[in-house]
Amino acid sequence: MNHKVQRALVSVYDKTGVVDFCKQLTKAGVEILSSGGTARLLSEHGVDVVKVADYTGSPEILDGRVKTLHPKIHGGILAARDLESHMADLEKEGIKTIDLVVVNLYPFEQTVATAGVSHGEVVEMIDIGGPTMVRAAAKNHAHVGVVVNPSDYGPIADELQADGGLGETTRRKLAATAFRHTSGYDLAVQTYLERPQNDDSKPEEDAFDERLVVEYSKLQGLRYGENPHQQAAFYRDPLPSAGSLADATQLQGKELSFNNILDFDAALGAALELPRSGCVIVKHGNPCGVALGTDPAEAFERALACDPTSAFGGVIAFNRTVDGRAAKSIRQQFYEGVVAPRFDDEAKATLARKKKLRCLELGDIKHATRGGMDLRRVNGGLLAQTWDRIEESVRESRVVSRRAPTEDEWKALEFGWVVAKHVKSNAIVYARADRTIGIGAGQMSRVDSARLGADKANTPLEGCAMASDAFFPFRDGIDVAAKVGVRAVVQPGGSIRDDEVIAAADEHDVAMVFTGRRHFRH
Repeated sequence: MNHKVQRALVSVYDKTGVVDFCKQLTKAGVEILSSGGTARLLSEHGVDVVKVADYTGSPEILDGRVKTLHPKIHGGILAARDLESHMADLEKEGIKTIDLVVVNLYPFEQTVATAGVSHGEVVEMIDIGGPTMVRAAAKNHAHVGVVVNPSDYGPIADELQADGGLGETTRRKLAATAFRHTSGYDLAVQTYLERPQNDDSKPEEDAFDERLVVEYSKLQGLRYGENPHQQAAFYRDPLPSAGSLADATQLQGKELSFNNILDFDAALGAALELPRSGCVIVKHGNPCGVALGTDPAEAFERALACDPTSAFGGVIAFNRTVDGRAAKSIRQQFYEGVVAPRFDDEAKATLARKKKLRCLELGDIKHATRGGMDLRRVNGGLLAQTWDRIEESVRESRVVSRRAPTEDEWKALEFGWVVAKHVKSNAIVYARADRTIGIGAGQMSRVDSARLGADKANTPLEGCAMASDAFFPFRDGIDVAAKVGVRAVVQPGGSIRDDEVIAAADEHDVAMVFTGRRHFRH
């Protein structure tokens, strides 16, 4: 059933296209009610407007917090036109029906993302009148249309011009969009208020509510999913954490694919945990080279030396600005992409010659972190967990061997432990203080990961350290490590055969420390 639109209430924060839309409404014979800045804008452009305050007889109060919260507004929106009692109430109170509500909300998410914004400023961006009107119109969609997206102005204007009103299918579709809009808005506010108030805040013991509500907005379509026959898209967290891919700017290169984003995220997660100038090269979700350097170029060259064969076609992450020298090294081989806080002008000019190379710029990463929860979809449900963060200190770990690590070994153990957290289990990392030497990833047995990591090494392992993301169930992993020259091992401990493993370390004069914390990555 088509309902004629005689009167529209228009109150928008995002004023994109609203003047032209209202001119089309007026041309179709629709009377326009409006308030605040929207009313001023429409009047300035020659659109006849009835101000809400004049219509209700109530001025805006509380610095604009109360403008549209009035029976003449909400009665006109909520009245069921087919109920005589509703229409009698409107006549008695001198209320006119409102057939179309055109509202979009205060930019809460954009305000939260603004650097230096205060809590008070954020609170003022919690819209009250807007969501109330939107929800009222959406509830009464049998009689009222509601528009929250400027992108819908054109189709709505066309339907009004053609039919004088909006059809049932259109009103129902607009109502669903409106409720999706307000639910996402409310979730963004909830997420903000639940954020820790300072960096020292600890998560509650039970961080999981009985009901988990998630809302993401589509950021972009992707070339394809894990395989070319799969469709894919990238959705944005309502309040993404600083230094996230959701806020990165793609400077150049081909369109992103599903796998590109997974690899970029894996590389970036490791790079952000490295001290000073660090570089991570990831292939198929696993680091194949991680290193520190005096500058990005040196860090990249050291990371590449770990496994140049696997690095081919991988993605690269830096935690410092990419300069021209680093860019020249990157240009020498094929990579899928590079992500960094910034690229200087020389680097941009150099990498621009590789037109297909994807370059993502993050901006300031000083406060980069992973917010919210780690969510993973399984068939029929969703798994949620807190993010895995290294809170233990390797140097404060328990030395379980007869020999304690030397200073150089401590540094290598610290570096290897950080990298091991980002390698898929079973994870074994052979490392020196500033670079990985060999990485064994994703094997079904830990000793196979130990052998694989040693086999992948391109330089001698003599004197290096080894990090294991979980305990050694048998002594064989230590025997393999000692045979290739490992001098120190860091692992969580906790095996029923820890005594045998420690004995193996002592037999080979290998220093071993237990952190007491596992870091599986499945």
